[in-house]
Amino acid sequence: MNNAAEVRNLTKRFPKFHLDNISFSVPSGFVSGFIGENGAGKTTTLKLMLGMALKDGGDLRLFGKPAEEVALKEEIGVLFEQPYYQEDWTPLDVEKAVGPFYSQWDTHVFHQYLHRFSLDPKQKFKTMSRGMKTKLGMAVTLSHNAKLLLLDEPTSGLDPAGRDEMLDIFRDYMVQEGRSIFFSTHITGDLEKIADYITYICRGRILYSGPKEELLEKYCLIRGGKEELPVQKQNRILGLREHPEGFEGLIETEELGGFPQGVIAEPVTLEDIMVYMNRKEGRND
Repeated sequence: MNNAAEVRNLTKRFPKFHLDNISFSVPSGFVSGFIGENGAGKTTTLKLMLGMALKDGGDLRLFGKPAEEVALKEEIGVLFEQPYYQEDWTPLDVEKAVGPFYSQWDTHVFHQYLHRFSLDPKQKFKTMSRGMKTKLGMAVTLSHNAKLLLLDEPTSGLDPAGRDEMLDIFRDYMVQEGRSIFFSTHITGDLEKIADYITYICRGRILYSGPKEELLEKYCLIRGGKEELPVQKQNRILGLREHPEGFEGLIETEELGGFPQGVIAEPVTLEDIMVYMNRKEGRND
């Protein structure tokens, strides 16, 4: 499988946090989600991939080439949680400022997105809502025929209808062969609707990177009464929480054998995995 992006042994040290030798790939032709709690290293990783921060070690490649190659920047569409344009700029001003940097800038496509997002081409940026600013940034991102979208919380600040509309935009973008999306989000329900692959980072370390369905099938939620928790199984339950009525936690599906019949096992969501894994990681610190 070809990869749109490859991260190998990436390290970045800060006084109170560091990316710990992380490695993962973004498969070409698919939507990949990047999940983790706030402060886990998602935005730092994206900035390193884009050359917006200097790495302390490791290798970054885009489309099989060193990420530092300037020509590659035209192949990438970028949007962070909120775009930053001059407060008095209108969408027309944004196009005049940004468009010349891209050889494949398409003014027709840009104005199509302004219309689709119900954005007034003459409205000043400072008067826009947070959701409108995100949509303007997305219109820019999608208007120069990028092959890879690197997005940081692109659905944050949007209401449910706006998030659903954004996912439709992603689906439309992916219709053309050879395109890829890698986006971080804490709204894991969006990823369950659209993502093919998941990379999960926790406290600067990659805990999982692979197909979404494999991750969801690997774990299940388990609940039972206090007397239904075998001692030999306690260390197998991730993020174990015991309470007066019983216990609950996350467990690998293959570890389900050996529990009493009264114990309940349920499918997990990405949010469940994040909550219990984070609880488990925190308990080990």
